[in-house]
Amino acid sequence: MYKQENLLTRLRKDLKKHHIIYLIALPGMLYYILYYYWPMLGISIAFKSFHAVDGIWNSPWVGIDHFHAFFDSYYFVRILKNTIIISLYSIVFGFPAPIILALLLNEINKTFFKRIVQTVTYMPHFISIVVVSSMLIAFTQKDGLFNDIIGLFGGTKDNWLLNSNWFRTIYVSSDIWQELGWGSIIYLAALAGIDNSLYEAARMDGASRWRQLWHITLPGLIPTIIILLILRMGAVMNVGFEKIILLYSPATYETADVISTFVYRKGILEANYSYATAIGLFNSFVNLGILLAANKLSKKYTNSGLF
Repeated sequence: MYKQENLLTRLRKDLKKHHIIYLIALPGMLYYILYYYWPMLGISIAFKSFHAVDGIWNSPWVGIDHFHAFFDSYYFVRILKNTIIISLYSIVFGFPAPIILALLLNEINKTFFKRIVQTVTYMPHFISIVVVSSMLIAFTQKDGLFNDIIGLFGGTKDNWLLNSNWFRTIYVSSDIWQELGWGSIIYLAALAGIDNSLYEAARMDGASRWRQLWHITLPGLIPTIIILLILRMGAVMNVGFEKIILLYSPATYETADVISTFVYRKGILEANYSYATAIGLFNSFVNLGILLAANKLSKKYTNSGLF
């Protein structure tokens, strides 16, 4: 009891002393409380047979029946497989791309050319997903730009977005194109923080550009790369459904349907809120587990991690 009173006294003193700082932080705190923490109360409907008329609290409990129904579903293996494959493709091909771009830009001495490249690669990030999806649909049609180019070289024209074998490639490639330049910003900032005296010492010792890159630049980037990779691993199951919703069709469900789009169809279109919430909760727990595992492995082998 004494410790609790002591803690409250210290809190009052701190609030009185730093009240301006707390006032500045208040809008941000309210934002997270109202839009992130308060809605978590709705997670309980994953364990209930939710009916809008009864409300959250009066709907009957069903335990983990919705989880069993999802795990036994015909779609479980398909959407889990698609989610993991698309996410792994994005990590394998998309995660290194901004690093490579940042390293290449770091080697450019001409400031004017460097700025042009940066501007051109940043611009796609600011294009709406709806616009990007519309461009992809137009370009990949049989009479679209890509097929016209293929036709010039004697290739066979095809409506790529109706071909399930091409969907993952189109999705991941367009994602890399859109986020390549924007993702390189943080790596360029990390490169700017590397001490130039290290490069000067290496040049005096006769180190080539490749040796400088391997022994100075990359080690300087490793902490940033590790932190961002851990964060990316924590979102393995979160494949953005907006672009997939805009691009996929029943013809490509086999390779395009992921957990987020399945939740959208079940929760919004079919109004099966409890079932959709159960799937979303399962998805969040898997992400949390992967994040903790990635952080633990990073701490073990590199002595660097988020926490």
